[in-house]
Amino acid sequence: MSKTTKPTRRAVAASSEAAFGEVVQLIQGARQRVAKVVNAEVIELYWRIGQYLHQRIEADGWAKGTVEQLAAYIAQREPGRRGFSAQNLWRMRQFFQAYPPGSKLSTLLREIPWSSHLHILSRTKREEEREFYLRMTAQQGWQVREVARQIDSGLFERAVLHPPKVSTALREIQPQAAQHFKDAYLLDFLALPDPHSEAELHRSLLMNLGRFLTELGRDFCYIGSEYPVQVGAQDFALDLLFFHRGLNCLVAIELKVTAFEPEHLGKLNFYLEALDRDVKKPHENPAIGLLLCASKDSEVVEYALSRTLSPALVAQYQTQLPDKQMLAAKLHEFYALSAPDAVDTVPRKKKDGRA
Repeated sequence: MSKTTKPTRRAVAASSEAAFGEVVQLIQGARQRVAKVVNAEVIELYWRIGQYLHQRIEADGWAKGTVEQLAAYIAQREPGRRGFSAQNLWRMRQFFQAYPPGSKLSTLLREIPWSSHLHILSRTKREEEREFYLRMTAQQGWQVREVARQIDSGLFERAVLHPPKVSTALREIQPQAAQHFKDAYLLDFLALPDPHSEAELHRSLLMNLGRFLTELGRDFCYIGSEYPVQVGAQDFALDLLFFHRGLNCLVAIELKVTAFEPEHLGKLNFYLEALDRDVKKPHENPAIGLLLCASKDSEVVEYALSRTLSPALVAQYQTQLPDKQMLAAKLHEFYALSAPDAVDTVPRKKKDGRA
C-alpha cells in the first residue's frame, strides 16, 4: 500500500497565494468597473445640468447672479457635496455647448473624468483638437497631469503638422502603424545634460521607464535593454526591445544622440532581420524598427525610408517643451492653406465670463 505524499508547507503557501491573488484580481476588476460606471453617471449629470442651464439662459435670461443663487441653493440642500460651485456650473454649460445633443463623441465623453474634460475644454480651441485629446485620453488612459502635459507639448499641432515618417514596407505590412507612433517624442522628464552621450540617454530612459512607456503609448510593453542578438559567431546588443500589443509585433528601438544619417538604418534593418528569424513567434507580425535620433532632416528621412525593405520609421526626441505659440501659428497657416474657409477664430468672452 503506497503512502500519500503530503504537500509541503511551502507548496501549500504558494498554492494559497495564487488562489488568493485571483480573488484580489476579482476585487480590483469589480472596483474598476464600478469606477467607470460612477464616472459615466457623473459626466451624464454634468452634461444634463449644462443643458438645463443653457436652456434657462437662452429662454429666461438667467445670468451670473442667478447661477450664483443656484450654487448657493445646491450647497444648502446638498451639504458637503462638492463640484457645484457657480464656476463649475458655468463649466457644465460650456461642456454642453461643446458637445451638443447628437454629438458623435457622446459615448466617448463618459470614458474620461471631469478633471480631464476641464483641461481639454479650457486649453483647446478647435473642435477637432478637442476630439483628438478626448480619444487619446480614453485610448491611452492618461491621468489629468498627463493630459495637461500633452496639451502643453502641442501634441495635436505636432500630429497634424508632422505625421510620423514611415517606410513603404511598414505602410504595406502594418497600414495602421502610423497611428501608434510619433514624429517626435518628448523626453523632458529625463533632465539630460547638454551635450549627452548615448549611454546617458539609454541609462536615463531606463531610470524613467514608466514615463517613457507613457510617452510611447499604452500598448507598448517593455522586454529588455541591450537585448542580446547573436548572428553567426558574433554577438550584438539591441538598445531597447518592446512589444506592441495592438500591432502584435516586436518593436526594436535604436538610439542616436546625433542627427539622422541614412547609414543608421543599416544596423536597424540588420536587427529586424535577426528578430524575425530568431525571436519572433509564429503568430506574431514582423518586427518594426524605430530609430530615435536627436534631430533629423525630413527630406533626408523620406529619401532613406523610400527604398528600405524593412518596416521602419525615424523619429526624433526632444528634451524640452516645444514653443506652443509657434506651433499654434504654424497650424493656423496650415489650415489657411489647406482650407481657407475652415479657419476658425477664437470666440471672445463676455464680461460675465460666458462665451
